[in-house]
Amino acid sequence: MEVKVVSGDITKIKVGAAIVNLFEGVQRPGGATGAVDQALGGAITKLIAEGEIKGKLNEMTLIHTLGKMETERVVVLGLGKQEKFTLDSIRAAMAEACKFLRKLGVKQAATIVHGAGIGGMDAGKAAQALTEGSILGLYTFRKHITREPEYGEIEELLIVERDGSKHAALEQGVRRGRILAEATNYARDMINEPANYMTPSDMAELARGVCAKYGLECSVLEREEMKNLGMGALLGVAQGSKQPPKFIVISYRGDESSKTTLGLVGKGLTFDSGGISIKPSEGMYEMKGDMAGGAAVIAAIRAIAEFKAKINVTGLIPATENLPGGAALKPGDVLKAMNGKTIEVVSTDAEGRLILADAFCYARKLGLSPLVDVATLTGACHVALGDVCTGAFGNNQEIIAKVMKAGEESGEKIWQLPMFDEYKEQNKSDVADIKNSGGRWGGAITAAQFLAEFSQDTPWTHLDIAGTYFSSKERAYTLKGATGVAVRTLVNFALGIAGQNMK
Repeated sequence: MEVKVVSGDITKIKVGAAIVNLFEGVQRPGGATGAVDQALGGAITKLIAEGEIKGKLNEMTLIHTLGKMETERVVVLGLGKQEKFTLDSIRAAMAEACKFLRKLGVKQAATIVHGAGIGGMDAGKAAQALTEGSILGLYTFRKHITREPEYGEIEELLIVERDGSKHAALEQGVRRGRILAEATNYARDMINEPANYMTPSDMAELARGVCAKYGLECSVLEREEMKNLGMGALLGVAQGSKQPPKFIVISYRGDESSKTTLGLVGKGLTFDSGGISIKPSEGMYEMKGDMAGGAAVIAAIRAIAEFKAKINVTGLIPATENLPGGAALKPGDVLKAMNGKTIEVVSTDAEGRLILADAFCYARKLGLSPLVDVATLTGACHVALGDVCTGAFGNNQEIIAKVMKAGEESGEKIWQLPMFDEYKEQNKSDVADIKNSGGRWGGAITAAQFLAEFSQDTPWTHLDIAGTYFSSKERAYTLKGATGVAVRTLVNFALGIAGQNMK
């Protein structure tokens, strides 16, 4: 869908449907909604008086104009209580409105900028949120479905604004929203792919394609190179699969004068059976998405390159499968990571932290700092925070706070969990330097403490997206399946470090 800013009067735009809005509790609409009400002979005011329109968040009331306006239909979109109204309210409301119009067969729609009037929001940020919500909400993954879709697609969304002085800010906001939403949808596509279409080799090829398109540097380490580097933890996980592991390195150079490079690390388990410590069969199909962290990193760097951000960023994605083949890693085996630290494998299903251990070692070898990793790491984090919040951990409160702020700006909820030294005790091994699972209690924290052994003194934040990478139900712009979580957070964080507004 193309999103455009146009000059004009919403009452005189000829489209399939026009979207106006109403806050909860408003009895007589003003602004553009008031103008539409007047054009419709007070129809909106009458419906408010009759209690049919209440203005509750995401409420939609369809009115046929019957020739009183150029547009065929008007949707009055509820924005909820004004005091609770946020940019994420705009994302959610526009996602619902666009999905509603798609079901009506609308090809071209128009909307006003929600929140930029009496809502008091910055027009550019409101346009960005509007664009994000619309594109994210209309996402579909139909690559492997042969039947025709039930509904067509909205081809064009016009943002109508009478005040010409706001057009530059609105257009900038639309561009920001489009880049962020399209990058998120790209990650969703990767995660939604079946594992037989998203092997480590497939993931590496997609990364190469992104790099070629957006002018990024790309290299892929093969098994022999990993062996020469001493990546025993990653290779240990990979040895049960016939698919060769790949260590993907993507680099964006946006500031040649800077000697620092932000490191983004994404877990790339393209399928996780649990290995010898095999998972229950129920729900195992979802483990095709155990590479969601890697997908988020690839998509985020793509967006950072589109923004031409003044920052250097390198993404590291260790990619492999975790399968119980004849050569598979066994419980009780001892592996040696790239930094020489030995690891007792008490559970082969705690494999994500193993491949990230070597990725962290490689990041330190490259001098990347700060580090942010994104991983579907622990079921324990899913238990603790459900599917609402991503868990945050780390060794530098300033970096953690910046990542969480970036998440807040993107509408992605993040909650910090503790990293007290007492949790380290659970990771102690009798036969190696450390074991790869601290047991049931505080599992998300002990997993983060394991990673801390390899990030060492590099400023670092860990995002555990095990509960948020996949949604079993539809909520506004979060659809069933892959969510693409953390893409927009990572981009906002990088741009914040760059100290520049998104261009």
